[in-house]
Amino acid sequence: MTAAVQTIGRRYLPRGWSDFARQLAIWFGFLLAYQVARGIADRNPTAAFENGLRVVGWEEHIGNLFELSLQHLAATSGVLTAAVSWTYWNSEFTVVGLVLLWVYLRRHEHFHAFRNWILAANLIGLIGYVALPTAPPRFYANFGFEDVMLRFGGLNHGSGLVQLAANPYAAMPSLHAADAFIVGISLAMIVKNRWLKAVWLLWPAWVCFAVMATANHFWLDCVAGIAVALLAAGVVHRRRIWRLVAT
Repeated sequence: MTAAVQTIGRRYLPRGWSDFARQLAIWFGFLLAYQVARGIADRNPTAAFENGLRVVGWEEHIGNLFELSLQHLAATSGVLTAAVSWTYWNSEFTVVGLVLLWVYLRRHEHFHAFRNWILAANLIGLIGYVALPTAPPRFYANFGFEDVMLRFGGLNHGSGLVQLAANPYAAMPSLHAADAFIVGISLAMIVKNRWLKAVWLLWPAWVCFAVMATANHFWLDCVAGIAVALLAAGVVHRRRIWRLVAT
């Protein structure tokens, strides 16, 4: 049995079982850090609601709350509503986790840069959640927002599993937007099929649409999330960027 496991590791894992276990430890270590940040942010819901109202005020000053239009658009079709709900629940840990695994196994030469970009963006985002907890649009029904997850049975914001694992005041910045941007740009550069490249380039826009249509993020949250992704890229790839600038 041990010999068979070792053979599988040599055949399918680029650097064997020990490196694979190390990568899993890094990822689950981040999940633990997320839970710690969630616990800290949960201690000040008053500040989170006040910060959410500030975002509403900024958006109304700039233009309007066009997230409401996206919600109304998604509500016109049960299929579209289900699609944006699925995207919200799965675009973060499920899609990111599967993409990390695929890149590790099939495009290993790109893995460390991709992993470090994801981790850097999420660590910056976690700092933002602790320093600036912000309530999402779904908490502001008086402005017309609706938590569309409540239309579906099973997993929603009211279920015990979600309340245990999710951070209810993690709207600013949107790590959904940050991670979707990183995944989309990275895979568009890695995959070879031109149609898949196009799909992955559209992925960040679709995720931003989904998180706004489900009233889980304001558009300013998404802008901030993409800014976090760009900042993380500057940190992770600073040497490469400096070389390009210098030449």
